[in-house]
Amino acid sequence: MKDGESMRKIVLVGCGSVGTAYAYSLVNQGFVTELVLIDANKEKAEGEAMDLVHGMAFASTNMRVYAGDYSDCKDARIVVITAGANQKPGETRLQLVERNTRIMQSIIQNIKKSGFDGIIVLASNPVDVLSYVAYKESGLPASRVIGSGTTLDSARFRVLLGEYFEVDPHNVHAVIVGEHGDSQLPVFSQASVGVESFDNLLERRNNEKDKENLTKIFGSVRDAAYEIINRKGVTNFGIGMCLTRITKAILNNEHSILPVSCLLNGEYGQEDIYMSVPAVVTREGVKEVIELKLNDNEQELFNKSADILREIRVK
Repeated sequence: MKDGESMRKIVLVGCGSVGTAYAYSLVNQGFVTELVLIDANKEKAEGEAMDLVHGMAFASTNMRVYAGDYSDCKDARIVVITAGANQKPGETRLQLVERNTRIMQSIIQNIKKSGFDGIIVLASNPVDVLSYVAYKESGLPASRVIGSGTTLDSARFRVLLGEYFEVDPHNVHAVIVGEHGDSQLPVFSQASVGVESFDNLLERRNNEKDKENLTKIFGSVRDAAYEIINRKGVTNFGIGMCLTRITKAILNNEHSILPVSCLLNGEYGQEDIYMSVPAVVTREGVKEVIELKLNDNEQELFNKSADILREIRVK
């Protein structure tokens, strides 16, 4: 991978609602020098680039934004992929996986042809499965192929827990792991508010409704996407900001711990599978997978989540 912390060129593949929310977030946060937009609909990419550029007079820093093609990936630090098909009425999850696997394989092959040697970050769904596809197709080290995973789910979890306990969500340390999907699970056993563990907090509060309410909060997190889609048709702003957060952690070499989808090689008892777990994210990608000590119930649910992901993975 090319050296130099000053290299802050990003290529975005997919200018749908998620991709454009990410691009808008990048422009507003101002830590990228160059952003290239690629879409199957070239005019769409051009229009989005024009629109973003017209607001540059009010951005915190000046950055180049333009529509391009896969050749622009060659000297990019990060390629972010949000492209993919949406589930059609009556279409099974497996059928969606098959279609998006073919799309992802094509995208990765085009990226490879450019000579790209950076980091790939994906948000296309099902993100854990497609991250594995991208890893296999790209030939890059697994550390440099990262899925957005449960970053958004964990953010939702922290926000709702913060509201419930009436504290700043920045001080809530809790994570969702497993599949970015219906089989995800909360790790209550390792959660804390500030420096106080959940177990101590609940004992101190002595509120008989806490455990029931926490279960409901997790249900709201797991089903949040469905609720948002029912109301507005898509989820895009939250995931756009999560992608920006991951991008920032990479470019700034932050060594931040984020719940991303990454390759497991024995961690949590799983092999050769992409799942969402806390990991240290640096300018080299995933430096280290953090292996939490799950309780027996959490480990069982994590194993079931892994089984589900393996079942839907295209062979």
